[in-house]
Amino acid sequence: MTETLKKELITTAQVKDILESVKPDDMDQIQRWTFDYTTKFGKVTGKQAQKMVKKLVEECDLTPEESVEVVNVMPTSLEELRAFTFGWKKLILTETLEKMLAILKDESQG
Repeated sequence: MTETLKKELITTAQVKDILESVKPDDMDQIQRWTFDYTTKFGKVTGKQAQKMVKKLVEECDLTPEESVEVVNVMPTSLEELRAFTFGWKKLILTETLEKMLAILKDESQG
């Protein structure tokens, strides 16, 4: 059994970066499926995702877990973001939601 060295929250974009360092022939079936998923649905690079998570935590008062969720989904409208954050059961002001969208948009274009 493999030993867990470290637990860390990472985005799907960061997972893709990690799996890109593994030869396809050395991947097990789950790693190949995961790599395929991250390749198809990834919208930003690992570095961009990491920046977004950091900014969302610092500037929008989100938890790291919430920030990773938002970056993985990359909502593009207030309605999408509201629907997504509704499950968090905390009030997020429209101003904060707009700031979150701006961070996602700015960093994904950077």
